[in-house]
Amino acid sequence: ARVLEIARRLSRGEALGAGDEEEEEEGCQRHREPLEVFCKEDGALLCAICRESRAHRSHTVLPVPEVVREYKEHIQARLQALKDNRDKLLELREAEMRRNW
Repeated sequence: ARVLEIARRLSRGEALGAGDEEEEEEGCQRHREPLEVFCKEDGALLCAICRESRAHRSHTVLPVPEVVREYKEHIQARLQALKDNRDKLLELREAEMRRNW
C-alpha cells in the first residue's frame, strides 16, 4: 500500500514527503531512520539498519524509486489489460443487443 501511495504521488508530480507527515517524520518505526529500500520478499520499506538485520540480510532489496517504477509499470500493464477486456465485453454486449432487436 505504501509503494502504491508513493507511485501515485510521483505520477502526480508530488514530492515524496507530502501527505503522511507523521509517518514521514518518523521513518522507520524502530530506528527512526529514513526508509530507503524495499524488501521484495516481505513487501516492506526498510531503513539502512533494518536492511542489514538478520531478518532481511539475505533478501532482495531495491531502491525505492526503482521499485516505484517497476510497480507503476506493472499496474499500468494490468490496467491496460482490464481496459481491453472491458472494450471486448462492451462490443459483445452491443452485438447481442443488436441481434435481439
